[in-house]
Amino acid sequence: ALVVDVADPRALRASERQALLERVAQANMALYRSPVTAEDKALPRRLGAQLGLLRLDANWLADDDGISSIAVSDRSDGGDGPGERAGFIPYTNRPIRWHTDGYYHPAARRIRSMILHCVRPAAEGGVNALMDHEMAYIALRDESPALVAALMQPDAMTIPARLDDQGVARPAQTGPVFSVDATDGTLHMRYTARTRSIEWKDDATTRAAAACLSALLEADGDTVFRVRMAPGMGLVAHNVLHDRSGFTDDASQPRLLYRARYLDRCAAPEPQ
Repeated sequence: ALVVDVADPRALRASERQALLERVAQANMALYRSPVTAEDKALPRRLGAQLGLLRLDANWLADDDGISSIAVSDRSDGGDGPGERAGFIPYTNRPIRWHTDGYYHPAARRIRSMILHCVRPAAEGGVNALMDHEMAYIALRDESPALVAALMQPDAMTIPARLDDQGVARPAQTGPVFSVDATDGTLHMRYTARTRSIEWKDDATTRAAAACLSALLEADGDTVFRVRMAPGMGLVAHNVLHDRSGFTDDASQPRLLYRARYLDRCAAPEPQ
C-alpha cells in the first residue's frame, strides 16, 4: 500500500504526485517504483522540488551538489569531505542500526524529510527496515506516558562531539528524542541505536524509556516494513526510523543509492 508506480520521478504526473503525498501524509513515507535506472544525480533534487522539498541539507560528506552517493568507499585521502567516507558506516557494506537521519544536528538543522533513490542494489542483502516514528511514539505512550515524557526532556540524549586532527569537528549535541515542531505541530524524532555515539540522561526513567524503545524496534512488529529496493525504486519520507542490513556487492555492478536530506517537510496533498 505504500508503493506508487511512476513513469518518471523527474517529471511526475499530477496523479502520481498526489498519490505520493497522500501516503506521506498518512504514513510519513512512500515508496515509488519506476523504470528510470540511469545514474542521474539530478533525479532526487528534481523529485524533491515537485514534492515541496527545496532546502537541501548538504552535509560534509555529500557530493558537491549536496546529494550523497551512497556506495562502498575505500578512499582515505586524509582531508575533509568525501575522501573520509570510508570511515563512516553508510559508505561500507556493514549493517546500520536503527536511526533517524541527522540525529547529531542542532535543532536549527533538523532533517525533516529525505529521498533515497536506488540506482543499483547489492548482489545480496542491503535490505532497509522502515518504521513511522509516530507509531513508535504511540507504542511508547501506550506502554507508559512517563516513557514518552522522559524522551521529550531537552537533555534526554547527547551525541558526543566528533573530533578530527584539528580538534572539535562537530560539537556535542544535546536534545530530546521526541519533540513537537513549534511552527506546525508535527512530531520530530532524533534517535540512534548505536551505543558508541550516544549518551542517555542518567536517570531511571530515561534509561527505561531508551530500553523500551530499543526493544520495540528489535521486536520487528507489524509496524516495521522491510524493502530491498530494485533499480528505479526510491523512498520519499519524513524523517522516519530506518536501518540497513549488511550486503555483498557485485564488483562489476556495485550498490549505488542517491540520498537527499531536506530541512523541509513534504507538501500537503491536494484536498479531495
